[in-house]
Amino acid sequence: MAALVELLKTPPVGEEEFLLDLLINRVPPGVDEAAYVKAGFLAAVAKGDTTSPLVSPEKAIELLGTMQGGYNIHPLIDALDDAKLAPIAAKALSHTLLMFDNFYDVEEKAKAGNEYAKQVMQSWADAEWFLSRPPLAEKITVTVFKVTGETNTDDLSPAP
Repeated sequence: MAALVELLKTPPVGEEEFLLDLLINRVPPGVDEAAYVKAGFLAAVAKGDTTSPLVSPEKAIELLGTMQGGYNIHPLIDALDDAKLAPIAAKALSHTLLMFDNFYDVEEKAKAGNEYAKQVMQSWADAEWFLSRPPLAEKITVTVFKVTGETNTDDLSPAP
């Protein structure tokens, strides 16, 4: 992932689309090492600490919003204070559920008068994250795994 970040900063001619595809579609969301590096890079671009001809600060916030929770949350909350990035961050946070204690950071900003944080809080209260999803199918076919003994989600996870 670190090598990809360096290539994104100075992409070889003709490889731009491939590199963006790697960043967007091949780095898993969540809290593994690759997600940590991805979120760190995107946060640095959003803050202006680093640049990429392929990823603007606005695009960085948009991509952080696709990471579902974890290392992307703090940069999104920080972006609520940036007039240019706040609308994008608010939209992303409005559809992010894995906030954990970071909920209180958004609440604090809302209480301090941050209009975008207020929008996020209202969006959560209105369950927009749920209501914006496509309706469930009339019929759902599933497969059930019967496991004898004790198990947990780690046993079924694709993560290493």
